Amino acid sequence: MNSGVVITGDRMMPLASTDVLRRARRIAAFVIFTAVGAQLAVRLPYTPVPVTMQTLFVVLAGIVLGPRDGFYAMISYLVAGLAGAPVFAHFSFGPAVIAGPTGGYLLAFPAAALVAGLIFRSLGRGSLAVLTAALSGTALILVAGTLYLSVFTGLSLSRAVFLGITPFLAGACVKSLGAVVIIGSRK
Repeated sequence: MNSGVVITGDRMMPLASTDVLRRARRIAAFVIFTAVGAQLAVRLPYTPVPVTMQTLFVVLAGIVLGPRDGFYAMISYLVAGLAGAPVFAHFSFGPAVIAGPTGGYLLAFPAAALVAGLIFRSLGRGSLAVLTAALSGTALILVAGTLYLSVFTGLSLSRAVFLGITPFLAGACVKSLGAVVIIGSRK
């Protein structure tokens, strides 16, 4: 019979609190993964937006943690960066990064994790679901980031698309396929 209590080490904890701790650890792990992915960055000479591995971890957060906790992980990531943790690309941090040309991409992370998680859950959790979820979440990031880039810089929308989406399309496809491989290896 389940008494609703789990023994951990020398303490007894209510079962609900162990679930909360497990969720918090998983959310924190995706904050860290996203921060590490941000440092795997390459600046392109013709756009203010670097190529990073962040988007892979954003969509994986939604797929692995589920839409709610993926959303919470990306909110936590943004809060950490705003609070001064050097979690954004090139170890940057603070409100100036969000207010800069890449802010729209970052601000789209919670919604992208949420969308990726919802799509993955609704499509049945197979490889096609992972690919569709990853591509959809990434597309949301690219579109939101590009719209923000256009407004922030005053560029025409077509020029912003050239600078904010076009250079990242191939990488988005590769990272989405990477998500399929990563999730497939978890089965």
